[in-house]
Parts: sequence; C-alpha cells; structure tokens
Amino acid sequence: MLRRRWRQAEEGEGRVLLLVGEAGIGKSRLTRALLEGLAGEPHLRLRYFCSPHHRNSALFPVISQLEHAAGFLRDDTAEAKLAKLDILLARAAAEPEAVDLIADLLSLPARHPARELSPQQRKEKTLAALLAQLDGLARQQPVLMLFEDLHWIDPTSLELLTAIVDRVQGLPVLVLATARPEFTPPWPSQAHVTALSLARLSRRECVALVDRITDGRVLPDEVLEQILARTDGVPLFIEELTRTVIESGMLIDMGDRYTMARPLPSLAIPTTLHDSLTARLDRLAPVKEVAQIAACIGRDFDYDLLAAASGMPKDGLRSALGALRHA
Repeated sequence: MLRRRWRQAEEGEGRVLLLVGEAGIGKSRLTRALLEGLAGEPHLRLRYFCSPHHRNSALFPVISQLEHAAGFLRDDTAEAKLAKLDILLARAAAEPEAVDLIADLLSLPARHPARELSPQQRKEKTLAALLAQLDGLARQQPVLMLFEDLHWIDPTSLELLTAIVDRVQGLPVLVLATARPEFTPPWPSQAHVTALSLARLSRRECVALVDRITDGRVLPDEVLEQILARTDGVPLFIEELTRTVIESGMLIDMGDRYTMARPLPSLAIPTTLHDSLTARLDRLAPVKEVAQIAACIGRDFDYDLLAAASGMPKDGLRSALGALRHA
C-alpha cells in the first residue's frame, strides 16, 4: 500500500497515509522500508519528528527539520546560518518576506524588516510561507513528507499538517505519518487520505520472526513458548527479547539449533522492553557509562560534546561507540 500511494503521488495525485499502532508494532520499520525502496529514485525527502518533551513548543518539528536541512552547526554565526537558510529556501524560490518569516521562526534576524504583525498575523503568514515552500519543492520533484509520532505533535504543527493534508491533493506529494492509537486526526475523511491500523503479529508470524533473528537455529520449545507468551505479538518486543535470550549465556549454539546450558529460570526473559534493553546494556559493562552519558545529553549528540563530558581517551571512546553501535 505504501508503494502504491507513492506511485499515485508521483503522478500528481497527492496522498496522505496515516500508520496507526501501539509502540513497537512496526510503524517506523515500515517507514524505513519505504525509504530504502526509494533510495535510488529521484525525490525530495522531508522528515519531521515530534517529541514528548516539546508538545508545547510551537512548530518544533518544523524548526528541527529546517535546521537540519540547512546544515546548521553549533558554532555557526547568525550570518552564516542566514546564508545557509537562503541556499535552502532558494530551491523553492521563496519570496523575501517568506525568507524573513522563516528566519524569524529560527530565531534569526530578518534582512528586510516588515511592518509590525500581531502574533496571530505572524503565525498565519509563517504557515502560509511554509506551505508555499512545499509548493515550490513539489514543482521540482515528487516530495515524500514523513511525520513521526503525531501523538506528541504541538498544536501549531498540527494546524500546519492539517493545511498540508488539504493542500497536497493536487501535488506530487505523499504525506506519511505515524501515530499511536490515542491520536485522533482533526482533518475530515477525504478520498486521498488513508488510515492504516497495524495489528499484532499472529503466532505463525511471531515464530517466523524469531526464526529470522536466530538465523534459522531452532530454539528449545520452552524458550520459544516463553518468548511468544511474553511478547504478545509485538514485533519490537519479539526482536529484543529473543536477542536477550541469545546473549544471556543460557543457551548453547549447536549449529542448527540451540540447547539449554542450564534450566530456564522462570524470570529469565524480561517482561518489558525496558527491562530487556537494560539487561542487554548491563552485559555491555565496559561501555555502559558512555551510553548513559550520551543519554543525559539527549536524543542527538555529537562526538566532541560526548568526548568532553566523558573525559575518556580518544581511542577508548571510539572503541566504546563502536561496541555500542555493533550491539
């Protein structure tokens, strides 16, 4: 369905597809699969990430996307950022007023100060400028817009997205959004909008997923049954708990199957994803501290800041990051 909606959008019949499902059900995995499938095709890609920490920060996903797309660096001056923003917005032939409005959105000085606007007027003009930017980009190439985790979206971004949903009908644009079941889309039902609810996997599908993770090595029945019972058909849980068991040392690899190294404790398989990830991280004791420092910095961090915060020798830090990435 994702591929079909993309082909329709490519032909100028804009489409909106909302993937709905609980955490770990596969929304991001499906999105990644579409991105991988389109890697060799000409198109523009715009990605917006909603955050639970910025539900009240107006247009947070938009600001983050613009800063990333423009290539802003931490040490850039305001003038350097404006130059990068000019290059980015020139692709869509943005008007000077639109450039100033978007610059103001990014807390940058305007080059052509306009008349004073009320907060409502500024918001309306800024949303209009962002919509015009989408129009300009869509005239060049088909556009894939990704909005992840709409259940955390701020009200102003949701207002913009609602306008985009209405706008894309006549544009070569696919809007692909993900959300948990508690999100209720505010836009009306329209022919170009599809909502797809993702269900938990069946037992047969769960077994197939476990088999792929073990590279075809058969697990003891007792272990397999515990994994199936505790993960309840949620793909991410299945992946994490299966890996937890394989890494735990309680199994012996016989080549085509695993056997028990010792009796399986009743609580050997963690019951939640958090417990599973914590258990896996604990087994990476030498590099666990690096992961914890990185987590304190935030979801995104750069090497220089991590190096300064950790105080580790350069070789040791690179080795730890390599081990974490491999794990």
